Amino acid sequence: MNALRCLFGCTLLVSIAASAAPQVDVVAKGLANPRGLAFAPDGALYVAEAGKGGDGACAVLSDGQTACYGETGAVVRIDVSGGKDPVRVLDGLPSLAAQGGFGAAGPQAVAFATTGEGKVALGLASQPETREGLGPKAHLLARVLSIPRVRGGQLPVSRDKAAASAPAAGVTGQAAQRAQKKPFDLAFYEAAEDPAGDGVDSNPVGLLALGREFLAVDAGGNSLLKVDPRHAISTLATFGPRDVPAPPFLGLPPGATIPMQAVPTSVARGPDGALYVGQLTGFPFPVGEANVYRVPADGGEPEVFASGFTNIISLAFDAAGRLYVLQIGNGFAGPGGPPLQSPGRLIRVEMAGTRTIVYENLFYPGGVAIGPDGAAYVTNNSIVPGPIPEAFPDGGQVLRISLD
Repeated sequence: MNALRCLFGCTLLVSIAASAAPQVDVVAKGLANPRGLAFAPDGALYVAEAGKGGDGACAVLSDGQTACYGETGAVVRIDVSGGKDPVRVLDGLPSLAAQGGFGAAGPQAVAFATTGEGKVALGLASQPETREGLGPKAHLLARVLSIPRVRGGQLPVSRDKAAASAPAAGVTGQAAQRAQKKPFDLAFYEAAEDPAGDGVDSNPVGLLALGREFLAVDAGGNSLLKVDPRHAISTLATFGPRDVPAPPFLGLPPGATIPMQAVPTSVARGPDGALYVGQLTGFPFPVGEANVYRVPADGGEPEVFASGFTNIISLAFDAAGRLYVLQIGNGFAGPGGPPLQSPGRLIRVEMAGTRTIVYENLFYPGGVAIGPDGAAYVTNNSIVPGPIPEAFPDGGQVLRISLD
């Protein structure tokens, strides 16, 4: 089930070349588990911050880990010039994390329509009933919320402009009520429909705006979903498991295989109008077994578009139609720590199929967006719950990576 929490015509494995080192700048730091990010029509950059859980009630999630409730999630506006601290535009959102706050489930992805309408998807990694009794806002997990707007299309901001990883008062009153009045409940849809037929588990982690509709990737449900302006949810595609070689430490006979969940994580619209979905893969997270799938614009059977990747967490196309694939890790790291090996990589796929590693000095990156300036913006240290002296002094980061 869920394994995420803790151009054209190319379907063959190809060699990957490394490019000259790009310029990399830290444009934001101090974030708590920063994940997906997106530019609004006005050029501002927004990041989903999954938070760091809290001291509230706890639950066992679908990965077998115990996570505890807090209201530390947020949507953060980033000054890409690096001149100002991150500012929370919506905070006090629910977050679930193990002790220490690493690898939280909470706000996972943001997206903006051309009208300026914004949405944020919250993860869960469990069944809908898991939310019961966790805390006052736990019912918002595994839902898509509207980001409140005011006149002129600008978003209200918190008065607290401290580091974005610190708790703040956030949006209150009528604005908060509007944000939470009619959230789209993807966990309820998963429980009612189970589109992939593999048992109920919901963890929305990817989001894309298309006109007045929003598409959500449910990594737990192995599905690509559409949410229309009337809040109706429908299934565009599902992603089934496939058999892969069993790792030696399982002690199975030579040549044995085990089923691996697909675990889709992200969706981007390609230059051809089709939808492209990246795959994390589930256990045993084999190197080179993650695909980019192509789904018809109106939904349908996914086709392998490009293969040979590892642990895809995010996708983006640039203005020239080139695909950027962000890998969160490099295969299974074994028990006793973070499940995936480093490094994470940003890979460019040309329309002819040539692949280039743009940058690979990444630790658990969480999302990529191409900015109006043509650079790639990537969340880094995306499982880190804020600044940790010596180990992660910057906490979660947003990096600007120059592109050719």
